[in-house]
Amino acid sequence: METHDPLERTELTFLLGMAFQLVLSEFVSRLEAADPTDLRPVHGMVFQVLQGAGATSSELAEQLGVTKQAAGQIVDDLEARGYVRRQPHPAGGRRKLVVLTGRAQEHLAVAGRVLHELEAQLAKRLQETGLQVPRAELVAVIRALAGDSIPPLRPVW
Repeated sequence: METHDPLERTELTFLLGMAFQLVLSEFVSRLEAADPTDLRPVHGMVFQVLQGAGATSSELAEQLGVTKQAAGQIVDDLEARGYVRRQPHPAGGRRKLVVLTGRAQEHLAVAGRVLHELEAQLAKRLQETGLQVPRAELVAVIRALAGDSIPPLRPVW
């Protein structure tokens, strides 16, 4: 059956990009309503990298695909606003470990709730048309192209 929907003929890279932009835009809009801050999506990516044990500025730069200087500027900004702090690295030396503060953890909790609600609403809308969120398919695409190594998500500036 032939379709007249132009999206059916759109290249995969554009479909993935449009879907990402739409989901991210909706998430950011809802997050701003739930937890008004001056954070941008790149800050959320920083928080994801730092979750758990934290990271050095160099490790952060590598994960974000930015220069060490750019990562340092992001860390300086987030530290001044109380979202991260630098502490001595457990391995010693001059390196510093960048870790999330309670303020960042609180923001992540709200962001997680907002994201889960968005995904649940999207899943419900798709189920009404006999579809589901293509999580398994996206995982399969990533594994087919990247193997066992999970690639970093580069920020969209």
